[in-house]
Amino acid sequence: MPGPPLEMEPVEPQSLKKLSLKSLKRALDLFSPSHGQFAAPDSESKKIRLSHKINVEYSGIKTAPGQPLKQVNSCVADDKCRGSAPSSALALTGPADSRDSQKEGTQNALVVGPSLQPKTQNNVGTSSKGTAMVSASAPFSERLTTSAIIERIPSKWPRPVWHRPWKNYRVISGHLGWVRSVAFDPSNNWFCTGSADRTIKIWDVASGRLKLTLTGHIEQIRGLAVSSKHTYMFSAGDDKQVKCWDLEQNKVIRSYHGHLSGVYCLALHPTIDILLTGGRDSVCRVWDIRTKMQIFALSGHDNTVCSVFTRPTDPQVVTGSHDTTIKFWDLRYGKTMSTLTHHKKSVRAMAPHPKEHSFSSASADNIKKFSLPKGEFLHNMLSQQKTIINTMAVNEDGVMATGGDNGSLWFWDWRSGHNFQQAHTIVQPGSLDSEAGIYALSYDVTGTRLVSCEADKTIKMWKEDETATEQTHPLNFKPPKDIRRF
Repeated sequence: MPGPPLEMEPVEPQSLKKLSLKSLKRALDLFSPSHGQFAAPDSESKKIRLSHKINVEYSGIKTAPGQPLKQVNSCVADDKCRGSAPSSALALTGPADSRDSQKEGTQNALVVGPSLQPKTQNNVGTSSKGTAMVSASAPFSERLTTSAIIERIPSKWPRPVWHRPWKNYRVISGHLGWVRSVAFDPSNNWFCTGSADRTIKIWDVASGRLKLTLTGHIEQIRGLAVSSKHTYMFSAGDDKQVKCWDLEQNKVIRSYHGHLSGVYCLALHPTIDILLTGGRDSVCRVWDIRTKMQIFALSGHDNTVCSVFTRPTDPQVVTGSHDTTIKFWDLRYGKTMSTLTHHKKSVRAMAPHPKEHSFSSASADNIKKFSLPKGEFLHNMLSQQKTIINTMAVNEDGVMATGGDNGSLWFWDWRSGHNFQQAHTIVQPGSLDSEAGIYALSYDVTGTRLVSCEADKTIKMWKEDETATEQTHPLNFKPPKDIRRF
């Protein structure tokens, strides 16, 4: 018969804090005697570690067996040896106390392994690549502190082209609000600017004089584009409106309705009569210029579409968004071709290179360069502007300009990513220092003039300093040691 069931002692409920303290106490009791003491050195492990280190360090060097030092020296001095195949032996004399060891036949010659042997025929000791050499008869401890022969590999990073620094030569005042957008006429005679004062002003490029003021928007104007095939100008603003202006009559002839919120960017297709607009409704809309019909609503972004550009070949539409992604779109089907997720912050600005198949994108974390059409990441620009970058522009000479929220205007060499000039805009008298933001940049058709639109209600024009030379403004370039691949 089974006995009466045993009564279990009640377990006292304990808090997590109390149990943790108990565990800490047990650990302290176990290890407190040896706390703060190093483990005893193990001679065997030290020997293994040292031999591995020597093997890695000197794997390209081995002792030349059975060749006396005098023979090596005489061969170096002899012209006949020079004419023959290049010798890989390096005769290195030791200190005075090593003469006895030389008489006994000990070997002091080092042989360069096949991996370090120069390809061309050079005299011994005058190799085209710099090498550091250590005497074989030096004490063992000294030989461990230096690498015996180092092949100095030159940096593969492209050296930047020297560009003249840019200077501000004209300040245009006329707008009554922040100047948010700019576009150049294809004939390069005038350019237009859109502002928070709800007007579009047209200026003469050569003199900087005001030619015309257009009114019609009821909110600030965020995007402008001038057609190269028609006498049309397109504008978009925070009032959800996209307008087509006939510049022969200076009035609005079409409006494109469909955006649910403010329109932040605008672009014209170079070969087809279509218009692209992106805005706060997270959609890039494709419009037929003539019929005012919406062809596609390119939806896929999770946040504001704040930058867009178009190309004649696939991907014909590229958009950047506040959701940190860049999307390539197939214009035939209105679907995403690929998504780039390299940025960590909002992609507020993008600029395609006018000649190369590549483009650059800017966010607060970095400025990155991608190839087209696949969108492969090429490299980051070598400096960080450390501000929100609102706009960027590239000319055919490979000079990229980026404008920041703090008024910084940086100039970059496109090929190498080297920042060769850091300019800072000066606010016009009567403005706050905090009104030094740059909202839009554009080169003229020739790429020799740059226009910046700013928060102090001015438009500034920049050009290259013709008096600058490579001696007055030397190129201060250091190749990067570690390249960030993200």
